Amino acid sequence: MHDNHIHSKFSTDSNMDADEACKRAVEIGLEGLVFTDHVDYDYPDFDESFLIDYNEYFSFFSKLKDKWESKLQILIGVEMGFQPQVVDKINNILNRYDFDFVINSVHIIEHKDPYTGAFFIGRTQQQAYERYLEEILCSVNAYDNYDVIGHIGYAARYGNFEDKPLRYKDYSDIIDEILKAVIEKGKGIELNTSGLRSDLGCTIPGYDVFKRYFELGGEVITVGSDSHFAEHLGHSFSEGLEHLKNIGFKHVVHFEKRKPVFERI
Repeated sequence: MHDNHIHSKFSTDSNMDADEACKRAVEIGLEGLVFTDHVDYDYPDFDESFLIDYNEYFSFFSKLKDKWESKLQILIGVEMGFQPQVVDKINNILNRYDFDFVINSVHIIEHKDPYTGAFFIGRTQQQAYERYLEEILCSVNAYDNYDVIGHIGYAARYGNFEDKPLRYKDYSDIIDEILKAVIEKGKGIELNTSGLRSDLGCTIPGYDVFKRYFELGGEVITVGSDSHFAEHLGHSFSEGLEHLKNIGFKHVVHFEKRKPVFERI
């Protein structure tokens, strides 16, 4: 299968060498890699570090694709950081370049990144998670130029709470709104395994959210490690696929030229 969410040196928070990633992917038996480097317009304390030269990006990965063609499928994606005021900028780039795959992710809420802790100041856990989910719902409905919603539950990794996971039962109404809107728009959600490498201790989102997604008729799921290091590629994919299969899912997908390709579990 494919690892649909990885970050190379084009992401300012990653030093993963793309060629080394390809070597590692072949070693562990992956069929493909989808490079989804970060773009976050209007990042707090903005210094252009979360922007990409797309001409360079496509030139680099086109050459990498040719180099590994016989051993590994290389696809060119992007992880677009949503904020309401940057939607026009996002659409402008996505309409100019032929990406294979676009992840719509919420990293910044009210110009604050949960990663730094600033977002949580003055909020209870319930208030913080609800506000974060409201922003995801806003992103789902704000535009259509994406393929999946990334890591629903990202904020839970960074709150200084004793019991961190964002559980479906605690936020069922708004999670239902998100999932129904995703399904109605023909989009998908991501099973992100990075939480299993942290003290969160679960996938992002948790399997309880995928169970509800299945009940509502959702079918489009990508699986990604969110790797910033080659050794994390494909992390816990077998476990994740087994849980999806037990829920009732028959397929996961990867995207080529923005079209889903279904892979049987």
